[in-house]
Amino acid sequence: MLWIALDFPLLPLDTFALTSAHTEPWAIVEGTDVLGCNARANALGVRAGMRLSAACALSAQLNYRLRDRVAETATLTTLAAWAGQFTPNVSLELPRALLLDIEGSLRFFGGIGPILKALKRGLDDMGYTATMACAPTATAALLLARAGLQKIINSKRALEAIVVTLPLTALACDARTAQTLQAIGAKSVADLMALPRDGIARRGGQPLLDTVDRALGRLPAPRQFFAPPAQFDSKLELAAPVSSSEALLFAANRLINQLTGFLAARNGGVQRFTLTLMHESSTPARVQIELVAPTRDSAHLTLLVRERLAALALKAPVHALRIEAADLLVLAEENRELFADRAGTSGEWQKLAERLRARLGSQAVNGLAARAEHRPERASRAIEPGSKSAPSILRCGPRPMWLLDAPQPLREIAARPHYRETALALVAGPERIESGWWDDDDVKRDYFVAQTPDHATLWIYRERRAPGGWYLHGVFS
Repeated sequence: MLWIALDFPLLPLDTFALTSAHTEPWAIVEGTDVLGCNARANALGVRAGMRLSAACALSAQLNYRLRDRVAETATLTTLAAWAGQFTPNVSLELPRALLLDIEGSLRFFGGIGPILKALKRGLDDMGYTATMACAPTATAALLLARAGLQKIINSKRALEAIVVTLPLTALACDARTAQTLQAIGAKSVADLMALPRDGIARRGGQPLLDTVDRALGRLPAPRQFFAPPAQFDSKLELAAPVSSSEALLFAANRLINQLTGFLAARNGGVQRFTLTLMHESSTPARVQIELVAPTRDSAHLTLLVRERLAALALKAPVHALRIEAADLLVLAEENRELFADRAGTSGEWQKLAERLRARLGSQAVNGLAARAEHRPERASRAIEPGSKSAPSILRCGPRPMWLLDAPQPLREIAARPHYRETALALVAGPERIESGWWDDDDVKRDYFVAQTPDHATLWIYRERRAPGGWYLHGVFS
């Protein structure tokens, strides 16, 4: 067995999207004490465990928020679902750690090194700070990560030599036990193991010894693995209300990376999801993102969100973001060419359609399907881009790509139709269309293909009903 432990010492702070994390000092407070702070506050002398009054005395500009354990648990659960892309065996270690059994994933990823690099890259993209350690037992990996030792131990033979050097604080024992052990001079696991086991059990309790034995592999350590939810739903609190689209995109990108990791764990994609902008004193704004084809490409999803946010007028500052994706689809692997000699890829048009929809609205970009209808204005219908439809069995003459919304009257001079004061040459036709008597919208027309002197090709018709006349109905490309 081989386990990776991810310990999130700054999870209370990372739960918030700190858009100004590099310029303003921030801290998380529990009771009257500082639980954690960012690098800017640390540079001003703020430390974990310090009284809040003392921290504020060091920095009058210190920003702080109260710890939210419910939000931390929800965040850790979302991270567990994201980590499922590396292994299905993910275990929660509340309140701030994850354990991953990656023995069965080593061959797929090419070893422990690539897995650790991918984990770090993904966590950095989501804005989380974690200490990672690897060991043959889950407990040993957890103790190493708690102690801040980012080590890789591949064999049980080397395990004991590392575990005995760990400080007793890594065992996370209660305050009374810690004081007792400190009073007798025990500072490390080696000091603990040198003492009589019976005396340790009486003073510190048997669970303390069991933890060490599980770390060394002397006792079994069964774990319950995390069962991911069927739908994605994640919320991110902002450290301060935001009115800028760019700042919102920074926070939304964290949620998008969580979503794509969640999808990768299920070999799935998403074709629609909802981004909700939450305001303090008004109704949340729900932004629907719809795609032509399912995907889990984080860069493409971020681009679509950017387009929607750029066109959105915020009615109030946003204090939280939420992404929901209910319909998860299996994402088929793409067939690739042996020799990449084709211009573009098969998915480029879908991405273009999705970006246009994000910018112009879902109703502004559609596909077209033929109808079994002779009247030109009714011979097509809007469909979802990329959707397949049954072909029309009607046989008809040439049709232009651009059909006018309403036919445009043409002047008739000397029995010839004129367009922009110039006579048109009829090059094909007539094609007679008489249809629609059953729905009180019947037409009686003779259609012609006509050309202007500068060789523009038009589709015109002569009305056969009184008062007659010529009309422009389409333009050939």
